[in-house]
Amino acid sequence: MRHGKKFNHLGRKAAHRKSMLANMACSLIKHKRIKTTLAKGKALRIYIEPLITKSKNDTTHSRRVVFSYLKQKEAVTELFGDISSKVSERNGGYTRILKLGNRLGDNASMCYIELVDYNTEYVTDKPQKKSRRSRRKSSTSNKVESSVPNTNEAPIAEEVVEETPVAEEEVKEAPIAEVEETSVAEEVVEETPAVEEEVKEAPIAEEVVEETFVAEEVVEETPAVEEVVEEAPAAKEVVEDEQAEANEDKKQD
Repeated sequence: MRHGKKFNHLGRKAAHRKSMLANMACSLIKHKRIKTTLAKGKALRIYIEPLITKSKNDTTHSRRVVFSYLKQKEAVTELFGDISSKVSERNGGYTRILKLGNRLGDNASMCYIELVDYNTEYVTDKPQKKSRRSRRKSSTSNKVESSVPNTNEAPIAEEVVEETPVAEEEVKEAPIAEVEETSVAEEVVEETPAVEEEVKEAPIAEEVVEETFVAEEVVEETPAVEEVVEEAPAAKEVVEDEQAEANEDKKQD
């Protein structure tokens, strides 16, 4: 009965299964990569990884224990020599399984099983190349752009050619600006005599001040007018006297 036997029996008896796994382990140690079915590859990983761990301790006892499994002196020598030095810093996980397609005939799933430290394509200690990241549009947009003919590129080039005379016109306009600035400076120079005229107008202001004194004298003469106004009542009295005399003469007549 198979109570408690969870490993894959691979459709073989114990002796046949052990011999097959020993031969596959020797082939893996020799070639560093072999191709087999996925079920056999998983069974081989469970079989060989404890032996690789045992090879890190290079003693006679360890060699005899490994030889009892592999049954090949050359494989034991290779395992305790080159492979043990390669995997000395790795704590387990010495093998890698790469799945392949299904096999023709029985449609069995196939795989590669290899030693990790001997595959240079998957080594992470390589110096990483500095790659420039470029934003690329989606493949659909690229297809659309490729399908549309590039007819608009030629007019753009013509527009660029047409824009160059504008720069020349700007260069030509620069001397004009300088000439205008010089004329403005000349106008400023011409305006300076106006300041001198203002200075000359200052004596006129003094004459205005003198006229103010004349006006004060006129104000002072106003009392004479008041005196003439005061003499007006005396004239009225003379007129009244004359009328009174004329009335008396009429009465006497």
